Amino acid sequence: MAADETRRITDLGTLKALGHPLRMKLYRALFVARTATASQLAEKADEAISLVSYHLRKLAAHGLIEEAEQQSADGRERWWQVASQGVSFRDRDFRGAPERVAAYAAISRAAFRQHVEMYECYLDEQVAWPQEWRNAEFSAEYLPRLTAEELRQLGDEMQALIKKWDERGRAAQDVGDTEGRQDVAVHLYGFPFRP
Repeated sequence: MAADETRRITDLGTLKALGHPLRMKLYRALFVARTATASQLAEKADEAISLVSYHLRKLAAHGLIEEAEQQSADGRERWWQVASQGVSFRDRDFRGAPERVAAYAAISRAAFRQHVEMYECYLDEQVAWPQEWRNAEFSAEYLPRLTAEELRQLGDEMQALIKKWDERGRAAQDVGDTEGRQDVAVHLYGFPFRP
């Protein structure tokens, strides 16, 4: 069973394991699905089952995913689930050595590119979504003037708010209340900049 907390990645090996673009996509798809087989994830990722199985084993070797309880009677396929309620990695954990700094930056960029791809895909398909979803979606940019501590507090408050809504949606799904529900991506970034 998945741990109830977000796992903070602090070691370079685990960061690199997650940092592969296909592994990021597989982790995200598995997080959304809650449990899935390699063949189900291969279909979502449009990749070969053997390749997906390989990458799932790499994620499992670093404790990012784990085997889930069998969901089918035949038991021929492995079922997987994420091992925690998400992952995080922070700059402060990868300072001090050029390889650590470079890996953190590269993987952060790869994650950001996937976020942009997801949003661009939505924009391309926006017209196909029902009006209620088009009216509900949002994007915004805020430019507050904060101290470093205020920015940290803002991030903590936003994470708590998103966690509350995520738990609400998962609880509804657990009791079969899926009417009108969709998977939703919320990407937040808070960083200093110089105009």
